[in-house]
Amino acid sequence: MKTTKQLHVKEPIKIRFKDLSDGNKSIYLDYYLNGKRKYEFLKLYLIPEKTKEDRAKNETTLQLAKAVQAKRIVDLQNEEHGFKSKNKLSKANLIDYVNKIADKHLAKTGNKHGEYYNFKSLALHLTIYKGEKIPFSKVDEDFAKGFIEYLETAKNQNLHKTKKNPYLSQNTKNKLYKKLNTALKQAVREKIIPENPMDYIDNDDKPKAKAGTREYLTIEEVKQLIKTDCKNIDVKNAFLFCCLTGLRFSDVSRITWENFNKNNSGGNELRFKMKKGGKEIVVQVSDEAMKFAPRPDDEQPTDRIFKLSKNEIVNPILSEWVKSAGITKNITFHCARHTAATLNLSLGTPIAVVSKLLGHSKIATTQIYAQIVDEAQRQAVDKQNGIFE
Repeated sequence: MKTTKQLHVKEPIKIRFKDLSDGNKSIYLDYYLNGKRKYEFLKLYLIPEKTKEDRAKNETTLQLAKAVQAKRIVDLQNEEHGFKSKNKLSKANLIDYVNKIADKHLAKTGNKHGEYYNFKSLALHLTIYKGEKIPFSKVDEDFAKGFIEYLETAKNQNLHKTKKNPYLSQNTKNKLYKKLNTALKQAVREKIIPENPMDYIDNDDKPKAKAGTREYLTIEEVKQLIKTDCKNIDVKNAFLFCCLTGLRFSDVSRITWENFNKNNSGGNELRFKMKKGGKEIVVQVSDEAMKFAPRPDDEQPTDRIFKLSKNEIVNPILSEWVKSAGITKNITFHCARHTAATLNLSLGTPIAVVSKLLGHSKIATTQIYAQIVDEAQRQAVDKQNGIFE
């Protein structure tokens, strides 16, 4: 009787396991194609088998990993045999896609200095990295890793042509990486690409943001500004109002008189929806802050409290005013928010309360200001050293 010899077909995609520090094993796929190796971590994990339930759970997880492996092999074979992808947009150009995202932000906000600028900058650096035509079919893990390497030595291509350092700052590298990740996530949602290759980049390889300095004004400096004239009274009042309330420029420039209410104690409060994130918050407003929001007799409920131009117009006016007050710090309108945070913490307001006042979603964000106050207090105490020698 003849025996049939079984043919062993070499699998192009293998299941592998990576030991983790917590004792679990991460499951990933190992691709080896045309002399190149690629890994796909499945976000599936095997746990230490201490009970029957553990073993059953691992078997289910492993079956799921095998199902993903089988699908990937079929997809690969379809590509090799010339079957067209169901995704009709697979040949879309990444550069065009990023520019369209930028244009949508501009149409929505009218602001060229926000997300529009960031995505236009991303499109520029992607063009320098790989040219004007980058089909999504070429945007894989190797592409993402290569872009990170490019950022490490990329020169500053500032769109405003202002003089800056010749190479990208660490924070700019981080921002460009994040914007590419955002664009690719959107492409996945729109079914242009099946998955985001950025998901497989190790955290240690991602460009990290560098903690920046948060410029703020001391109480004495705020007092000096109050005594100093500003050529635009709305800019002066709005900035001082924000130094006490912590409002962002995007919010203080939109709030109207109907946003004001009386709280249960008879005090003033602002109830509005923040432009950033769309979260509705209530901000308690002190009598001191209300001095900078005088209401004319002819004002209507829907009138804006402060008549402000765009931020890029307001900041030069603010800078001139600060300079005339004898303050040498580089102050922008956003520094009013930093001032409100440090001022309240210096006055002993609990950090949780300050966090709520600023509308922070995480108290860790507010903790940065607590560290600034602690450092300022330490420096103040250090000045005592040697005064009696």
